[in-house]
Amino acid sequence: MTSQSDESAQHGAESVSKSRALPEAGRLGRIVDKGGWLFAAGIVVAAIILLIEVFLRYVFNSPTSWAHETTTFLCGIAFLYGGLFCAARNTHVRVVLIYDALPARLRRIFDVVISAASAVAALFFAYAAWLMVQKAVYAPSGDIRLERSGSAWNPPYPAFTKIFLLAMLILLTAQFIVLTFNHFRRLRAKAG
Repeated sequence: MTSQSDESAQHGAESVSKSRALPEAGRLGRIVDKGGWLFAAGIVVAAIILLIEVFLRYVFNSPTSWAHETTTFLCGIAFLYGGLFCAARNTHVRVVLIYDALPARLRRIFDVVISAASAVAALFFAYAAWLMVQKAVYAPSGDIRLERSGSAWNPPYPAFTKIFLLAMLILLTAQFIVLTFNHFRRLRAKAG
């Protein structure tokens, strides 16, 4: 159900030495690929926080008020970054029944069309995220007021998460535009 074409796999193998980002992902893809380490570290930090929380709760009977919200936030932004990361590496899950059966030239055409359609979709999602950010960041009076969790600790993580989602969708749109452009260049180079 999920596999990459031989051509995509070959591109992936060529790029392993420097970056695992798809060559067509360009400089943005290479930057996103390197940024993955930061968010992977965030998952490790979240696990350490949970271990500390378990220790404090069950050994000292003194739970924290911040551990669960912090770990949820760290894991949440890591998953949001993961969408951009997978797009740059061309490792997202997709159904390839039709794609793998196509000849190489038609696959290259599909790469252009799929990347362009994905850019449009990501742009629409970015607009929807902007609408959420407006409600999460601004009070009805227009003053800046970050949406908060409503817990005893009450951090502004909901607002931060929505702002981060908007940033990731803007970058995802840009990544798909770069992919569209570079897939089109590759299509023209192979045709001419």
